[in-house]
Amino acid sequence: MEKKNLSQQTMERLYNEIVVEKRIGAGEKLPNELELSEKMGVSRATLREALRMLIAQGILEVRRGKGTFVSEQVNEIEDFGFSDLRRLRGQLRDLFELRAIFEPSAARLACRRATKEEREEILRCGAAVEQCIWRGEDRTAADREFHAAIVRATHNEFMMRLLPMINQAVAAAIVSAEHEAELAEDTLRDHALLMDFFRKEDESGAEHAMAIHLHHALAVLGLAEKAQSAD
Repeated sequence: MEKKNLSQQTMERLYNEIVVEKRIGAGEKLPNELELSEKMGVSRATLREALRMLIAQGILEVRRGKGTFVSEQVNEIEDFGFSDLRRLRGQLRDLFELRAIFEPSAARLACRRATKEEREEILRCGAAVEQCIWRGEDRTAADREFHAAIVRATHNEFMMRLLPMINQAVAAAIVSAEHEAELAEDTLRDHALLMDFFRKEDESGAEHAMAIHLHHALAVLGLAEKAQSAD
């Protein structure tokens, strides 16, 4: 718990420097890992975890062979209140609830409307998520692309407009080190089931598989609402 808190605190400090205080501008390169960890007064392992969270949120990006940079789109990122963790948790709960309403229906429509090429793209993206998990790599970008491929296949303009907001705000939850192992295990199982229904062009199956996937995420993250007693 102590390590998680320190990583979270480090992430918030960097977030504030970049997004709120604008000390590091869009497109600027961050200092190297050793220099930055010394500046922040944390271990390199703690720093890496904090950077991973910011990369998942789209605030930072890694350029191979060049280093870590502030995203060019950072000025477009809304401040979702990372300085207030209680507020953030409430927002994540609300957003996952929105996903639980929105994405199962999107999966049903996508299964019905997807072209052959779109169906193949959904399956390809799903396989990419699996490969990231098996290799122990960050799967955030691949996971978002998988869900985006499904939403694109709905051919519904307003569903597609909801996707960027959901991707951006939910990123903070899916990089949680505390839950990653369990989330990854659920993702492997749930995505396999979901892709099987897409292969079979089973609309109802795809809808229920997506609902189960999001229910698992809500439960693992501790965001699920407890059922009210009949008494």
